[in-house]
Amino acid sequence: MKELFPRKQVVGFVFSLILTAVALTVYFFDMSFTVGSTILLVTAFIQAAVQLVVFMHAGETKDKKSIYTSIYYGLFIALVTVFGTLLTLIWGYY
Repeated sequence: MKELFPRKQVVGFVFSLILTAVALTVYFFDMSFTVGSTILLVTAFIQAAVQLVVFMHAGETKDKKSIYTSIYYGLFIALVTVFGTLLTLIWGYY
């Protein structure tokens, strides 16, 4: 019976709830913009990693190298897009 219980998913769900509660503290406590943004970014990236590994089973196949390569490539493209937009529209380099 023990092997039928989805322990990994339950632990991932509880950890996701804890990360959500930590992110909610930014709203309920009067934090500065920098501290609040840092907490939100860190909890968002950790939560995305938990969701990807635990609930989307990213590391459970024999083709996990290509899956993680695609994730890193997508993250790289997202960062280039965000910082390129900031560079052009806000910081005035064009």
